[in-house]
Amino acid sequence: MRKKVFLILIAGIFVFYQSLIAQSWEKTVRLTWNSSTSSNPKVATDLNDDIHIVWQDSYKIFYNRSTDDGVTWSGAKRLAWNLTKSYPPSIATDLNNHIHAVWYDWTPGNGEIYYNRSTNGGVNWIGAKRLTWSARSSYAPEIAVDSSGIIHIVWEEEDSFYPNNREIYYKRSTDGGATWSGTKRLTWSSSHSGWAAIAADASGHIHVIWNSDLSGNYEIYVKKSTNGGISWSGAKRLTWNTGESRQPAIASDSSSNIHAVWYDWTPGNMEVYYKRSTNGGVSWSGTKRLTWNTSGSWRQAVVIDQSNHIHVVWQDEISGNYEIYHRKSTNGGVLWTGTKRLTWNSGGSFRPKIAANSISDLHLVWEDYSPGNYEIFYKKGTQK
Repeated sequence: MRKKVFLILIAGIFVFYQSLIAQSWEKTVRLTWNSSTSSNPKVATDLNDDIHIVWQDSYKIFYNRSTDDGVTWSGAKRLAWNLTKSYPPSIATDLNNHIHAVWYDWTPGNGEIYYNRSTNGGVNWIGAKRLTWSARSSYAPEIAVDSSGIIHIVWEEEDSFYPNNREIYYKRSTDGGATWSGTKRLTWSSSHSGWAAIAADASGHIHVIWNSDLSGNYEIYVKKSTNGGISWSGAKRLTWNTGESRQPAIASDSSSNIHAVWYDWTPGNMEVYYKRSTNGGVSWSGTKRLTWNTSGSWRQAVVIDQSNHIHVVWQDEISGNYEIYHRKSTNGGVLWTGTKRLTWNSGGSFRPKIAANSISDLHLVWEDYSPGNYEIFYKKGTQK
């Protein structure tokens, strides 16, 4: 009994401590003013703490940046000038402050992966480069850059033997995006493998996470490369739940601990769950549930700041309207702050993404229907 009381006391002290270093969030800023649909934003910061955002607008890919910590923005720049539809982009920066963006495009008659880069902070871009040449469509690319400057891309692609299923594929560049390796297939199953995400840890190891219904139920899987993407470990299953586990996201801290989040249907509605590895993905902690709502909590994203604090954001309709929420852990994912609501809009707020800079400022972007159509919004968080 005394031990239980002691643990409760320690947990209470920790929660109080975390409240002293809670995030303070600034006012919401609207970044797009279009009559069309602006959606699926992604965000990254560079070594100068400049903020870079990409998104999809009327099936075109656009970019914007801020060089003053989100106070002002340069204005939208179009990255793709293709004849047909371009779909959600992903963005990353490297050690030279070069910016790398990928998306998929239907110009060839089926979905293929395209790439663009800027070597001067987003002022100019080299022009779109096609990266895949598949007989079947390729979708949903995600990008990461490791500590050696190698660029890594994963995506899902229709399987040639099982057309209704998809598999995860990978490609890399060791020269800043000038040339690219051949395509490497990472999954081999008769099931659907999708929603791949990728992260590079401080040791230069690459971690890919995805959901698959290989077991007959959607579960979360990971695999890693310890040699820059040349070879890969076997797939490791992370979840064994009665409900579907889907849409994972992944991040790494400065000690190469790996942090994964996803949403899960096990409670009877979508809730956000978390798991971590403290040995580079060899083994993983037990699953921790982060949300306890009667509504849908999903579209989660995760980032680690320079203090190794873990930040998770997601969309939730607990208020009767989809809004963006946030939780934080300052001790490696063991304990978490309470949930904080970040948006109070008249329309739904969806698909949050988050990045952190060198002083642990947080940069949050999402799509919002408050103007009567989907627009891109931004909010900055600072540590008290």
